[in-house]
Amino acid sequence: MNQAPAAPAAVRGRLARLAMQMSRDKADTLLLLAATVLVLAPHAAHLPAWISALCASTLAWRAAITFRGKRMPPSFVLLPLAMAAMGGVFLAYKTLLGREAGVAMAVLLVAFKMLEMHARRDLFVVIFLCFFLLLTNFFYSQSIGMGLMMVAAIIALLTAQLSFHYTGAVPPLGRRLLLGAKILGIAAPLALVLFVLFPRIQGPLWGMPRDAASGRTGLSNSMAPGNISNLAQSDEVAFRVRFRGRVPGQPQLYWRAIVMGDFDGRTWSQAQRGQWRAPRDERVSLNGAPVQYQVTLEAHSARWLFALDLPGSIPALGNNEAGLTGDFELRAFNPIDQRVRYDLGSHLSYRLDGGAELPDGERWRALPAGFNPQAMQAGLALRSEPDPAARVNQVLAWFRNDGFSYTLEPPLLGTNSVDDFLYRTKAGFCEHYASAFVFLMRAADVPARVLTGYQGGEINPIDNFMVVRQSDAHAWAEVWLGKRGWVRVDPTAAVSPDRIERNLARALPPDATFNLAQLGNLIDIDSQSWLGQLRFRLGAVNNAWNQWVLNYDPQRRRGFLDALAEGFLNGRTLAALAAVCCLIIIARALRSRRQKDSVDALYSALCQQLGRLGMARAGDEGPNAYALRIARTALAPARKEAILRFLQLYSAHKYGAQRADPALLPTLKSLFNSST
Repeated sequence: MNQAPAAPAAVRGRLARLAMQMSRDKADTLLLLAATVLVLAPHAAHLPAWISALCASTLAWRAAITFRGKRMPPSFVLLPLAMAAMGGVFLAYKTLLGREAGVAMAVLLVAFKMLEMHARRDLFVVIFLCFFLLLTNFFYSQSIGMGLMMVAAIIALLTAQLSFHYTGAVPPLGRRLLLGAKILGIAAPLALVLFVLFPRIQGPLWGMPRDAASGRTGLSNSMAPGNISNLAQSDEVAFRVRFRGRVPGQPQLYWRAIVMGDFDGRTWSQAQRGQWRAPRDERVSLNGAPVQYQVTLEAHSARWLFALDLPGSIPALGNNEAGLTGDFELRAFNPIDQRVRYDLGSHLSYRLDGGAELPDGERWRALPAGFNPQAMQAGLALRSEPDPAARVNQVLAWFRNDGFSYTLEPPLLGTNSVDDFLYRTKAGFCEHYASAFVFLMRAADVPARVLTGYQGGEINPIDNFMVVRQSDAHAWAEVWLGKRGWVRVDPTAAVSPDRIERNLARALPPDATFNLAQLGNLIDIDSQSWLGQLRFRLGAVNNAWNQWVLNYDPQRRRGFLDALAEGFLNGRTLAALAAVCCLIIIARALRSRRQKDSVDALYSALCQQLGRLGMARAGDEGPNAYALRIARTALAPARKEAILRFLQLYSAHKYGAQRADPALLPTLKSLFNSST
């Protein structure tokens, strides 16, 4: 019985190579899909849900096609889908231009292009589109986490690009990823030099990312019950402070911002702004030396600045300007739309507007008619006490002794919010106490006003910056007491001294509920514990990122270069650095030459030895061709095997992509000895 002839070896080899190539194409495509997911995933946080879902479905479709080996969808299927998606973008953003719509269309373009890869050129188009789209992630976030994620995406994209370039055998995935990381590492020093030495554009590209200047202050120029207690649910950083010299105690850390004097029965709002004025005049007396500090203020798109009560100077803001209002509010002329640093000196001991009469006293006594009748009567009853300071103390004693409580979740109040708080709920946050106190003082014929800002802060022992968070937002009051002038009174301290003396976590009752994921700073963690140290170190790293990367402005660049020039770029240091660099270059060159000379010397010796046996190497004959000729000779098997192995290792050393093996020279010497 005749048997079918076996397939020729060449056909079998071609089929094996085809199978291997199919497997490799799938692996390379899946690697590109993974890199694309790393690039597109962060955009899900700001794109409409339908775009994210459509992209996820498209990439899953492409993965299924790859696994099953199916054909790509035809153009008459993709074209209507793409047109419908573009129409959806227009309906969502009312335009096809601008940042938001442009990024949305770029995301969809990358996803749809994955279903239209018919040639190698299309693969590289996807890779280059991903590199472009990768930059757009920084329009929305410039955090450390986003930076690390984009580094991973770059390595994945470089690995995918390298994988498509290989012919023949392909290194394992781990080695290709390492090579992609090395390519990025080679480019990193040049990028670092360009970042440090070259001026950068002021402000983030194409608008303000949410955290390129993150930590928006939640304060506004009005205050109603519940406003500030909502801020206590956030651990976002409002600003950071570095003190020069002593750090004031916690009860002195009142970061003054907004003065409110107008009341409509429920909401306090900012009084008409006073005229810009010099920080010192006959109405203010400052005692003692000022506390010196530097504030790094996060962008908040408003004009107010924060300073310890009371600033003794006006800070410099670079391209912006600052001034002081008649109510001693520190203001910038233009909104703070990017992170800024400013230096200040504040007097913690002072007297405001002291004098026999308050010129605009009626402004600070005004109350709306028809609201809070019970509180109005209580205030009128206080007028029987002739001393205004005694009236203040009576109200504080009421708060302290009549069952009032401090809570993050105050009950809802009605139209007469002050009456409801004082006589029904008796539970509130700082804005409840400040509002009720100022109302009672005005009803008692004592000029009073509400102030909002921040109280307290936490020193990070790692970098010695004080961090003031949104949860430190606070409201307090000022009353005018004749010759004593405006005096700060914090009614919250009468109910919850721990809020002022320590922090918000200590002030809240044990059963208070709040979001632990958001309020990591409110948990009373021992600063010496590993958890406390970890929190401080992460905070210091984030602060360094903000100070030296996101806020590396021309002023900081000049300061850094001046310090570098003063500390390192002198004659002796430059000469020493030049000498060290020269020694390193010479040492590496000598080492490479020794290795090269020793290997070539062994090869020459082997060729001479074989020449004496009648197998001289031709002048145009390389080691591989030479080995093929030696393999056909009648040398002893052991000797021939040693010679062929020698030539194979030598060829790989001279022409291979791998780095030289330190054990190569001893191995070649052993093989040379075996061949003699």
